[in-house]
Amino acid sequence: MTLPIQNTQDMTALFRLGYGLYVVTSHDGTKDNGLIVNTVMQITDSPKRVAVAINKANYSHDVIKASGKLCVNCLDVTAPFSVFEHFGFQSGRDVNKFEDCDPYRTDSGLIVLPKYTNAYLSLSVAQYVDLGTHGMFICDVVEAGVLSDKESMTYAYYHANVKPKPQPKEEQAKGWVCKICGYVYEGDPLPEDFICPWCKHGADDFEPLK
Repeated sequence: MTLPIQNTQDMTALFRLGYGLYVVTSHDGTKDNGLIVNTVMQITDSPKRVAVAINKANYSHDVIKASGKLCVNCLDVTAPFSVFEHFGFQSGRDVNKFEDCDPYRTDSGLIVLPKYTNAYLSLSVAQYVDLGTHGMFICDVVEAGVLSDKESMTYAYYHANVKPKPQPKEEQAKGWVCKICGYVYEGDPLPEDFICPWCKHGADDFEPLK
């Protein structure tokens, strides 16, 4: 029996995989940092271990690799778009993302967000796996807590309910949209060396706004 489709190289099938959205916090020895991550999964139950994949272009990747510590904040469905802008569209190399925040702290000193988070996992890196563009941190769970019973934010929920909708065609500015994460670059043309500030994919993964 043959498959009922023509295109067997349609990589948008990857978009059907289920993802959550998280703010992963760390500390570089001087200041706190955090970034948006969508690849976090439990991989073993005994010992309780979690895998977190982070793009090497992100400042947090280097901080976590050096410190061996991170905290996963599970975002809930009340998180507004401003949370994703704050943690996803700017780098901790350039700004202090927690300058005006009064956060909770884990026993290891890492930040737990005081709002928009329904649970947290404080992790200690047990193993690092080089995946080319990304690094995967295999981590032991050293502390965990449930903060609320609000539903977790998924990637699908974010796109359907949180991410701003495109402008009507007659008002829409010229621009390009990332096929991987949906980030919109306003302007034309798109620079050849442009890197998406959220998912870190290059210009080849952008298409014109329609």
